[in-house]
Amino acid sequence: MKLSKVTASGAGAAKRWYDDACGTALAMELVGERWSLLIVRELMFGPRRFGELRAGLTGISANVLTQRLESMARVGILQRRTLPPPASVQVYELTPWGYSAEVAIQELGRWAVQSVLHDPTLPFSPASAMLSFRTMIDRSRSGAFDASVGFRFGAETFVATVDATGIAIRRGEPEGAVVFETDPPTLAAIVYGGRPIADAEAAGVLGVTGDRALAEQFVTLFPLPPKLAS
Repeated sequence: MKLSKVTASGAGAAKRWYDDACGTALAMELVGERWSLLIVRELMFGPRRFGELRAGLTGISANVLTQRLESMARVGILQRRTLPPPASVQVYELTPWGYSAEVAIQELGRWAVQSVLHDPTLPFSPASAMLSFRTMIDRSRSGAFDASVGFRFGAETFVATVDATGIAIRRGEPEGAVVFETDPPTLAAIVYGGRPIADAEAAGVLGVTGDRALAEQFVTLFPLPPKLAS
């Protein structure tokens, strides 16, 4: 596979990495640069301001984020717009085509967590945590769960509705039978690392309000697959 970048013709096309007609090669050209796919992940729950995107992407510089946003806007993955008054701020949001990348992101996630290199204790953004729930939900377990669950991660809030069909998540003020107030890494440690809820509460890094039994059940709905790769 040829890896030299060459000038390409056509609307929105500026560089080509691969001399290859495969759709996978084109996907890598569209979102294969560092941070690009994670920017898509951060936008999966609606428009975000530039600073909000930076906050969710540990280590990205303002310059690199600007470059990635511009390149993905050029090819139609996302767009920039100004919210109406009284907000009147500039936000970035996925196009319908950009949102459709969630299927690919989920499949990559399911594939990658089978590696022993997967470390759920690393930094975890709120959007990443919520998207992981949409990815890892076990419908054979969620069939016995029919309730809404709220999440508060500082200023970022979400509501999840869980039933036999799976899980639907949106940004919004936490509500439902159970509300978790914590940080994403702590929630990941409970859901994916087996940390007891009571232990996180005793450490002062988790607050749970509402139906305690439902809270204990909720965190068991997202089993990780066995490790297959070393």
